[in-house]
Amino acid sequence: MVVTLSDTARRYIALFEDATGATARDCVIFEDDGERIVFLVKPGDMARAIGSGGENVRSVEEQLGTDVTLVEDADTAEAFVANALAPAAVYNVTVSEDDETVAYAEVDAADTGVAIGEDGRNIAAAERLAKRHYDIDDIQLT
Repeated sequence: MVVTLSDTARRYIALFEDATGATARDCVIFEDDGERIVFLVKPGDMARAIGSGGENVRSVEEQLGTDVTLVEDADTAEAFVANALAPAAVYNVTVSEDDETVAYAEVDAADTGVAIGEDGRNIAAAERLAKRHYDIDDIQLT
C-alpha cells in the first residue's frame, strides 16, 4: 500500500531520524485527544529509537512538545497488529477477510486495558496504522 505523508509528518520524520538515528517508515499525528504522534519504526531500529534509558524518544518528545509513541513495523499483518498493541501481551493474531478485513488479537486478560489504552487511544492508533499499511478495517480483542 502507498502511504501518503503530509508536509508536517515528513518534517517530524526528519526530526525523529536526526534525533535518534533510527528510520521511521510512517508518522501519524493524532489531534483529537491532544496532539500525540506515532512513529512507525523500521524493524530492528526500536532500541536505537528509544535510546539508552529512553533518552532518544524523550528528546523527540521535548523537541515536538508532545507525547510520542513508537511502533515497530513488521512483514506480516499479524505481526504488525501484535506490535501495534504492544506493550500488551498478544498471543496470537488472526486476520479474517469477509465483507471487511478484521484482525482478531488474542490478548492476555491482564493486558486488555493496556491494549485499549486510556480513552481507547492505543487501539485507535493500532487500527489507524493497520488500515494505512495492511488495509485492515478493524481490530477486535479476544
